Amino acid sequence: MVRKFTEIAFTPAVVALQERYGSREMYQRLAEKGPENDTLIPRVAEFIQARESFYLGTVGETGWPYIQFRGGPVGFLKILDDKTLGFADFAGNCQYLTLGHLSVEARVFLFLMDYRNQRRLKIWGRARTVEDDPELLSQLVDPSYPATPERGIIITVEAWDWNCPQHIPIRYSEAEVEAMITPLQARIQELEAQLGQESDQVGIHSRS
Repeated sequence: MVRKFTEIAFTPAVVALQERYGSREMYQRLAEKGPENDTLIPRVAEFIQARESFYLGTVGETGWPYIQFRGGPVGFLKILDDKTLGFADFAGNCQYLTLGHLSVEARVFLFLMDYRNQRRLKIWGRARTVEDDPELLSQLVDPSYPATPERGIIITVEAWDWNCPQHIPIRYSEAEVEAMITPLQARIQELEAQLGQESDQVGIHSRS
């Protein structure tokens, strides 16, 4: 089976440079070997559901690309089935760059980062906006998130691929830092209480 992402990403110009710089043979084997990588297998789904942000790439009529940061509660990028993703589009600065691009070109690119574990996932797909399907929109909204959803964006996955982990800086979110320091703070409080008790006992013995 041919990996789907290589059909999309390895254009003639890319292949020509791979041949020029000596990597074509390796990537040819990669393209012909392994799964097609066009469905959201469990490992990929688990990675997506753990993210609280991603980068979304679109292209407008001028051919210029546009990258937009999308954030929300963990898991806000929903998996609707093994070929479909979706997320709620919240009110923003009203430039409508992404929506304008999608009105003329459905192809999108998603870049999902896990800075803590130095992992990143690339997803190619085709997107459409949804405004008049209450049942579908209800699957995309997190009632606990304080933002106003205006529509949904549904993405049909064409291909995905894990990216090289090199050069990814290790960073932690506020929630991850809190999870790491909470047990340390509890241990500090425990030791402080223990020291306080020992100090009181020393005081008692010194007065007796």
